[in-house]
Amino acid sequence: MASDSFINAIAGAAGGSIAMAATYPLVFVSTRAAVSAEKEKKTTLEAAMDVIRSSEGISGLYSGLSSSLIGISVTNFVYYYFYERGRGALMAARSTSGSKGLTIPESLLNGFIAGSATSLISNPIWVIQTQQTVRTMAPSTTDDSSPKRLVVKKLSFMETARNIINKNGVAALWAGIGPALILVINPIIQYTAFEQIKNLVMQRRTTALRAAGSTRAASLSDWDYFFLGAISKLIATTMTYPYIVVKSRLQAGRAEYPSAWAGLQAILAREGVAGLYKGISSKLVQSVLTAAILFAGQKR
Repeated sequence: MASDSFINAIAGAAGGSIAMAATYPLVFVSTRAAVSAEKEKKTTLEAAMDVIRSSEGISGLYSGLSSSLIGISVTNFVYYYFYERGRGALMAARSTSGSKGLTIPESLLNGFIAGSATSLISNPIWVIQTQQTVRTMAPSTTDDSSPKRLVVKKLSFMETARNIINKNGVAALWAGIGPALILVINPIIQYTAFEQIKNLVMQRRTTALRAAGSTRAASLSDWDYFFLGAISKLIATTMTYPYIVVKSRLQAGRAEYPSAWAGLQAILAREGVAGLYKGISSKLVQSVLTAAILFAGQKR
């Protein structure tokens, strides 16, 4: 029989793929906004309509979807596998059989290990996905002599990988790994918030049941998982978004920063605070919906 960690990994990968497919246009718009150095502000709808009206058409909103489905499947599988294995090890190491939930320090340690492994393994896929997303994007420029409409051939997953390696070497597949590793704090915040809020809800429900004289165990519904997933992801994404912008620009190959901190400073100097949050509205909607669908579907 498959282990719980493997089952949860499969569930996480499948749920993530479904959520990604459903929300991908938001990923597309958010990534392009984060990579762009232009100061023009557009709503998510305006940005999407610009793509649809261009030579890219509606299909342009799905550029890089195949790479994203591969990426989210690998990312979620690796993360859930390491997270659940670590969770089981931490619970087994306890000398007493008290609470079934992880403490905050345990959640942080477990999330750090799982997140680091995930970033190192999946980064090449996200570099490919980001470059597919921005390949047909017009370069930021104020030069009126630049062509207004560029016809750029879209590349497949393998063609994009070969193109990156031929231009900048194999190491380019790990572009942005610095901020990506810093962003390990994103799932740490997310899963810590999820576990702690879930434990709090379960404790309160158990207390209410005991007070009512019931001996049945407290449980969570699909809607509970939906909202817990949404709230925890909202908290994590809002706190870490500036590093997502830096990572996106490095992975797109349109910026070079000696460090993630230097990237934050460079963007802040040229574009102000708003530059660090480009595309956050569509990213928040996409991230919250993805996390909510993932948690509701997984029903741990």
